[in-house]
Amino acid sequence: MLKGKIAVITGGTRGIGYAIVKKYLENGAKVVLFGSRQETVDKALASLKAENAGWEVSGDCPNLGDSQAVREAIGKVKEKYGRIDILVNNAGVSDSTPIDAYEDGQFEKVMNLNVNAIINAVRPTVAIMKEQGGGCILNTSSMVSISGQPSGVAYPTSKFAVNGLTLSLARELGPSNIRVNAVAPGITNTDMVAALPEQMIQPLINAIPLRRVGEPEDVANGFLFLASDLAAYVTGEILSVDGAMRA
Repeated sequence: MLKGKIAVITGGTRGIGYAIVKKYLENGAKVVLFGSRQETVDKALASLKAENAGWEVSGDCPNLGDSQAVREAIGKVKEKYGRIDILVNNAGVSDSTPIDAYEDGQFEKVMNLNVNAIINAVRPTVAIMKEQGGGCILNTSSMVSISGQPSGVAYPTSKFAVNGLTLSLARELGPSNIRVNAVAPGITNTDMVAALPEQMIQPLINAIPLRRVGEPEDVANGFLFLASDLAAYVTGEILSVDGAMRA
């Protein structure tokens, strides 16, 4: 479904991001994954190569909060492949701190990675996509971007911002043949969720109409669809992949 496409995926070393990387590789894309540290990048690359030595995948670890560092990393991809067809902004951080326990700078830290980092990646990538005649930008939102959450206001605030950014960029960049969409996962079986005790997990499952926690591959399938030609007339959408749970 993505044969010959060049994709950049931030936060691609584990969890949902890793599943997106793998799904794209399985469907013929060439992928550059970004991680927070070189050791996590190397670990992810080794795991992927162990699964299929023929996959064309590489990695980098720019500071996503540093616009110049991101610009340089994006530039390296353009220099290597001549184009970037897909940008997936998946890197992010969650938060559940009660408002009266917030420390100075904590809110800004969440917003910096979950929102500012997207803009840092989008700006140089859009220039490349306009030059080549089009492309696809995908952002990771969350089910709490729709319903909010009872604690940790920075996280849903950042994801509401991701939705607004997605919708607005879709309208602005549509005339340049650049589609912009987001995927809003629900509770997904990542390392964080897997570490929760059974007595916490079961009530969560009971609140999901499909009666199961989502798998990273479920979310990755949404990202695959939106990046593919099957979604050629889809832009400005926030695709919920949450089993109909509305937290």
